[in-house]
Amino acid sequence: MPGQRSLAHGILKKADISMIELSIKTVNRTQAINITSQIDHAVRGKEGSLVHVYTPHTTCGIIINEQADPDVIRDIMEALDRMVPADYPYAHLEGNSDAHIKAVLTGCSVSMPLTGGALRLGTWQGIFFMEFDGPRERKVTVTLI
Repeated sequence: MPGQRSLAHGILKKADISMIELSIKTVNRTQAINITSQIDHAVRGKEGSLVHVYTPHTTCGIIINEQADPDVIRDIMEALDRMVPADYPYAHLEGNSDAHIKAVLTGCSVSMPLTGGALRLGTWQGIFFMEFDGPRERKVTVTLI
């Protein structure tokens, strides 16, 4: 209706955004790399309230999961291999369809709060870069809002 303001109109304001790009070099076809310390270093002491971690590649992913016990991430990688075998007769002739499917399952980004200049992760949580079609040089963009 004319003259009415939406409720959101009064509470939205321009956000300050900064971006940092990280390079990740993978050495195996499939591997999980804990990038928590790199992300933490990139945002430590900065002001903001949200950290977004994103990779622009179609054959890798970003996840948050347990970092205290390396068997957890190993189990995740093995489960993905069982669910999406590399040797299935996929239509995509490039030979990396399994990598594309695993990337869809893991997703290409995660977000978490930043409180007092530090990542707000759970006690056991870590951020992992998931390579499914390496070895390659990869990019990860960290956005601080």
